[in-house]
Amino acid sequence: MNDQTMIKRRRNVWLILIIAVQLLFLGGIACFHYSALWVGKEITLRTVPVDPRDQLYGDYVQLNYAINNASWSDWKETGDKAEGGDTVYVLLALHEDTSTYEIKGVYDRKPARDTGEVVLKGRVQYTTDDTLRITYGLEQYYVEENTGKELEQRAGKLIVEVKVAPWGSAIIERIQP
Repeated sequence: MNDQTMIKRRRNVWLILIIAVQLLFLGGIACFHYSALWVGKEITLRTVPVDPRDQLYGDYVQLNYAINNASWSDWKETGDKAEGGDTVYVLLALHEDTSTYEIKGVYDRKPARDTGEVVLKGRVQYTTDDTLRITYGLEQYYVEENTGKELEQRAGKLIVEVKVAPWGSAIIERIQP
């Protein structure tokens, strides 16, 4: 083999490796996002929808969960209080009366959980003297065309079924009246 052939082969091997690494990276991102559907625990949350239409994406429901607002009494850390932009972990437990999950505690690190409890990873949107406003990436849900207004009219009566992965990421599985 001459030097030109060796250089071409080496270049082809590097090109194939670079493409394979990029494909693995993109596939890993997709698998991480959807892995909550495969291994996640299903929980239900109570919500109030708002705002049923987006000009670019179509009908959607803006969801406001009871767990979006946590009281400072739920803050379980002894150090500094959380501030806007901080990542927090919210421990949820099943409330027997409503059959939905509600806040048991808010932590700056992932807490230990008992059987039946789940941990949601969230971000503090803002704080007040009384509460922390926490977002989970579950606040918008796109629906079929011309169904957003119908869901909006059922405000306060919707139950959202969410799959929560063991590491705290979550994805909406369905919305039920």
